[in-house]
Amino acid sequence: MKKKGPLYALFLSLLFILPGCSSLSVLNPKGPAARTLSDTIILSILVMAGVLAVVYILYIFVLVKYRAKKSNEGYIPEHEEGNKVLEAIWIIIPIIIVAFLSVVTVKSTHAVENVATEYKDQDPLVIYASSSNWKWHFSYPEEGIETVNYVNIPVHRAVEFRLYSFGTITSFWVPQLAGQKYAMSDMITELNLSADTVGSYIGKNSNFSGKGFAHMEFETLVMTDKDYQDWVKEVKETAPALTEEEFKGLLAAEVLGRKTYSSTHLTFSPPPGDHNEHMSGNGSEMDMENGGMEHEDNKEIHPSPEPSSQTEFDSVPNPEVNEPLPSSPVEETTN
Repeated sequence: MKKKGPLYALFLSLLFILPGCSSLSVLNPKGPAARTLSDTIILSILVMAGVLAVVYILYIFVLVKYRAKKSNEGYIPEHEEGNKVLEAIWIIIPIIIVAFLSVVTVKSTHAVENVATEYKDQDPLVIYASSSNWKWHFSYPEEGIETVNYVNIPVHRAVEFRLYSFGTITSFWVPQLAGQKYAMSDMITELNLSADTVGSYIGKNSNFSGKGFAHMEFETLVMTDKDYQDWVKEVKETAPALTEEEFKGLLAAEVLGRKTYSSTHLTFSPPPGDHNEHMSGNGSEMDMENGGMEHEDNKEIHPSPEPSSQTEFDSVPNPEVNEPLPSSPVEETTN
């Protein structure tokens, strides 16, 4: 019993210390999509807590009521073949709980996949978010500007992020504004979000992607519409243009700080897929099967590892497919 004392003390201290920590960002939403997800998470936790409460109450009740004691010493209960009522209860109730959570999950998923109801009358602000190594590129085709490792958006405005990657699969996530969505190299995925509170919110890559994974954080700054327009105007007037040579250098770099440009890479390195409304030449230079040809070329800066014919654990090359294999160790020795 004495050995368990420190464990109990540690557990109780955590109960007092942890509430003083900052709140979980995913449960502190600042936009309709994040609020829907937060409400779904909280509802699921309450349902699970209710199930646990019932189980523990019944467990304690059975322990107390049917415990061995002197008054019932030698008591042998009657043999029971089964109880249809109890069996029906512990089959039907779980089905109801799973069905309820399934309906809630489907409805919330449909809600966050689309533009929030209060912003459906707006044309969304389109931003292309592409990842390379351990950094993020944000292209604003309508404004004709681009940023690296930070993104500014106006408050009370529907925003449509179009996600893709120049290398490995990453996952774009701003916990206080929306859920995560994967960015892949040969397709575009779309993420709708909007913010109803001005402020600075952390964004990150939630999919492990190598040694620089921890550096893939970016600031999402939600600004008033006037401040946003002033920022766009300032960028156009003061930031340098993004050239193809400069962009290739950005792709080759592993980790970068913030950068701002008065043009985008979309004109000379289009994204994959049929998104030619923001491309030069109306997209005529694109290979629609696998995305822009320039995008395919830039992917070579981050080549995927090719399987080797020789493993690091074996000095003997792997056998060719057409080479016959020995049927047993004895046959291998005799040959």
